[in-house]
Amino acid sequence: MKNPVSVFRRFFGRKGRRVMGFVKRNVGFIRVGPAEEEASVPPAGHLAVYVGEAEGATCRVVVPVFYFNHPLFANLLREAETVYGFDHPGGIQIPCRISEFENVKSRIAAAAAGGARRS
Repeated sequence: MKNPVSVFRRFFGRKGRRVMGFVKRNVGFIRVGPAEEEASVPPAGHLAVYVGEAEGATCRVVVPVFYFNHPLFANLLREAETVYGFDHPGGIQIPCRISEFENVKSRIAAAAAGGARRS
């Protein structure tokens, strides 16, 4: 039988965070990928923002960091400042409809792609 500490470290990692996710089947356990908390971390160079007008009806959207320097995104951040102020608990929440946010997001992406072609 294996040492229980080594089994614990293999499943949870050295710092106690869950490393692997498992699904129970009839014959035993199979590995299905990373644990949920690791999958929720945005990739490098991106941040997660919450978009939605109502408190409970928000949608989590991962955006590149360079969006924060764009004037259209800055307008959305100013709107969030007037609604929530600087003491809002939790992540950055943008109070607009998701369709409006997607429109701004596509305009920023189109401007970035157009600027890259001109070089």
